[in-house]
Amino acid sequence: MIDESEITFGGSYLDRADRLRGDADAMARLLADPASRILPFWQGKPLFDRTAAGPRLVWLKADDPMVASHTDSALFLGLDDAGAAHFAVDVSAVAPPDGDPSAVLNLPATQGFADLRAVLGELDHRDAAIAAPAKGIFEWRRSHGFCSNCGARNVMAHAGWRFDCPACKRPHFPRTDPVVIMLVLDGDRVLLGRQPGWDEGMYSLLAGFVEPGETIEEAVRREVAEETSVQVGAVRYLTSQPWPFPASLMIGCVARAESTAITLDPRELEDALWASKAEIWQALAGQHPRLRPARKGAVAQAILRAWVEGRTGSV
Repeated sequence: MIDESEITFGGSYLDRADRLRGDADAMARLLADPASRILPFWQGKPLFDRTAAGPRLVWLKADDPMVASHTDSALFLGLDDAGAAHFAVDVSAVAPPDGDPSAVLNLPATQGFADLRAVLGELDHRDAAIAAPAKGIFEWRRSHGFCSNCGARNVMAHAGWRFDCPACKRPHFPRTDPVVIMLVLDGDRVLLGRQPGWDEGMYSLLAGFVEPGETIEEAVRREVAEETSVQVGAVRYLTSQPWPFPASLMIGCVARAESTAITLDPRELEDALWASKAEIWQALAGQHPRLRPARKGAVAQAILRAWVEGRTGSV
């Protein structure tokens, strides 16, 4: 078993409160409420404060000068247990992509905008789960500003969660791309792969996008066969992880290998190998002479750790 608390970007503590998204008056009241909190993003990066315990999200009031002029396009993230509303706003216009927003906004020395992937291993679980949907929505807004049906410019609707076309009236919703990531087992061995450009020695679980008209199980079998020629039989779901880079859902599965000979597809992988459970223990402890596991915060590491601890069950 893999608990949601082990999965970075999963297990948000907010009630997303979809029931309120279409109520413009309710959104206006919440934005005016002093208890509400706003998270600024610049170029897809949330604002963090570097504390002794690691980076923490910076929440502002709606009348803070940094966000006050951007609340008309605020994204409603939901309500916390006390009923306080949380929003995110995009302040990318304050500085160009190659500029320095910290100087423009006169931020304290401990604060700055940081890419979520760059601080993945340091993120507080609650912060990660609340930043992920905002990251995904802002990326979707950036790339879907025009109607795919008629080409007119879309307008924001439903508290930031939908685009509407004013010309042809077609609604547009954020997309999520399903990706399978698999713990392929041959007894006490796991199949690992390595892509070009990864950090030296880093190997991870095989993964790939689900194609249209394909089940999760079929996608697991196809991807493993395409990348390594290893044939897979039984497949079982384990866990999942939102992955907002830019808009994927990682679907973790455990699968049983029915063959073990590896023939690489060099367009997909630089290398692939079978590693024993003992070797994965060493790698996770940073003690293996050659293997480095997937980075902390990635679902691949959570799955591998659960496997060596005996929490993934049989397949």
